Amino acid sequence: MTWAENMLWIVAPYVTLVIFVGGLIWRYRYDKFGWTTRSSQLYESPLLRVASPLFHYALLFVIAGHIAGLLIPTSWTDAIGVSNDAYHLNALIWGGLAGLGTLVGLALLIYRRRTNGPVFMATTVNDKTMYAVLAASIVAGVATTIAGFVPSEVSYRTTVAPWFRGVLVLQPDSVAMSQANVLYKVHTAIGMILVVLFPFSRLVHAFSAPLGYLFRPYIVYRSRAR
Repeated sequence: MTWAENMLWIVAPYVTLVIFVGGLIWRYRYDKFGWTTRSSQLYESPLLRVASPLFHYALLFVIAGHIAGLLIPTSWTDAIGVSNDAYHLNALIWGGLAGLGTLVGLALLIYRRRTNGPVFMATTVNDKTMYAVLAASIVAGVATTIAGFVPSEVSYRTTVAPWFRGVLVLQPDSVAMSQANVLYKVHTAIGMILVVLFPFSRLVHAFSAPLGYLFRPYIVYRSRAR
């Protein structure tokens, strides 16, 4: 373990979490009117109707896969009769499809933003930075998935996952993380940068999903009496 690795896998995660939580509190308190995606649908709609659902729905599967892969220990899946090979194969197939869908959706969104004049004019430097880091994170994630098809004794379930769970309980296993493949390290590092940018970008709209629409009462319309 080098000094740099200790800083990256022990100190950086908590600095990231402090900035993430603090940034969300600051943004909500002082920039409520900016807590939005700044929708550009008014400028261009046909391509957005394809790219946005593809990106968002695929991203939901990616997030679900990350949660399952990082939080569920190998012993739990072994206990229910799911072998590591079967788990790994399913993770590669479904994770690969979800990652590819996310990447294609993001590529279409960036293409739309770059080629449509009014949409491009409404793009800020903050947006460009966010898109660059998000694209880098997704590309790195797809690369790790592709590399996962090559058999290896060292996987993210024995390196990245124990480190991540350790971070949550204030006992980060930096030794396990140091043994991870370089692609996993790069993907994790970019992911931390993305988390730092999250509160200060349009990504905060993820916490404003209109879940209330699922439970609101019906709106009854009646014709006006003559």
